[in-house]
Amino acid sequence: MPDISEWWLDETAHAGPEHLDAAYVAGYDRKAGTDFGADLELMRGLGMDGASTLVDLGTGTGGLALAAAATCRRVVAVDVSPAMLAVVRSRMGELGLANVECVRAGFLTYAHEGAPADFVYSRNALHHLPDFWKAIALRRVAAMLRPGGVLRLHDLVYAFDPADAEPAIEAWLAHAVERPEVGWTAAELATHVREEHSTYAWLLEPMLQRAGFEIREASRRPSGTYAAYTCVKTGP
Repeated sequence: MPDISEWWLDETAHAGPEHLDAAYVAGYDRKAGTDFGADLELMRGLGMDGASTLVDLGTGTGGLALAAAATCRRVVAVDVSPAMLAVVRSRMGELGLANVECVRAGFLTYAHEGAPADFVYSRNALHHLPDFWKAIALRRVAAMLRPGGVLRLHDLVYAFDPADAEPAIEAWLAHAVERPEVGWTAAELATHVREEHSTYAWLLEPMLQRAGFEIREASRRPSGTYAAYTCVKTGP
């Protein structure tokens, strides 16, 4: 295999320094306020059961991965942040879970081993990659799934035209929280827009299709800044 180290992206350098900071990570769950119940119910409805393998890419503090362990045979919690994975490992020990594996890697470096995954889950992680790398990442996700496997993807996605970007972003920032410990402030959202790599829905959706997925369901928030997709791998 040729040496790609000179041009392959370093995902840790694009993860956002706060996600590598143990002090920030300690308050992450309160800040994010995520309820994974609806996603677990959705994936169970699509066949997730005691025989399933789930890969959680960008697992963060492992909320989804640890909750899914009660249903799945195998769960792989993947993140580039050692601080995030330290929280996952601590919670695994507290819960006595033996079917969850922690892997320090990202979309571009995770090497799946064993039987193909039945489900891949990712929430608010893909936007750390520029579009060139998103397309490569999605092809790698498809490669780790069995035919008919499911990708459940949440992310900050822009569902508006470039001509409408200014009013859409200004409206988004206007509804931000004031206290950073309970959500994302206007300053944090502005940093996201300026320095991270959320893309337009009309670019991301063809990427999913070209990677070998059929988009079975897509939902977008009224703000036009967030989307969720349920995708099924259509190829071999």
